[in-house]
Amino acid sequence: MHPNPAFRATPRDRNLAFARARGFGILSVNAADGPLAAHIPFELSRDAQVVRLHLARSNPIARAALPAPAVLLVSGPDAYVSPDWYDTPDQVPTWNYVAVHLRGVLRAGAPESLLPHLDVVSDDFETRLLPKPPWRTAKMGDGVMDRMMRMILPFQIDLGSVEGTWKLNQNKPAEARLAAAAELEAQSGPGAAAQIAALMRDLPE
Repeated sequence: MHPNPAFRATPRDRNLAFARARGFGILSVNAADGPLAAHIPFELSRDAQVVRLHLARSNPIARAALPAPAVLLVSGPDAYVSPDWYDTPDQVPTWNYVAVHLRGVLRAGAPESLLPHLDVVSDDFETRLLPKPPWRTAKMGDGVMDRMMRMILPFQIDLGSVEGTWKLNQNKPAEARLAAAAELEAQSGPGAAAQIAALMRDLPE
């Protein structure tokens, strides 16, 4: 996390809402031979006490000694910011971004939790594709889902701390920040640059 407190004032609820909406991150734990990492979809419980996830049986984290401390890194949009855009002398290049770190204890999940977890994750993202008819696990042929589930295992993180960095030039004068936002908006397409520009104009509270 960036050490500047100007970028770390976003409330816990906003950080959790961002992580929940993103639903994808990098899980990392320490192991005897060094850090392990896995790119995973995840589910944040309604009370934000537990992160549920699944891993392939062959994933090194699935074979690690658990329970163990873990961090789930959830990244949002990011964009390069040129110092020329501030209309202020003696500036340097930087990178604006949004990131939330969810820390806690990773442990194996109950076997019976796997299918409900998969249904929650797929239902969430299928709903975002409406009006496409949502895909459901019930569409799988007899025995196919059971065979596929034998290749993955459920896990959960008992959530401890939530750390968020929303680096959006809050440490610059408002006119410099907005000038840079205007330049980012001028970049082609509705991608990450436009998303960062919108956040720079409407700082998270």
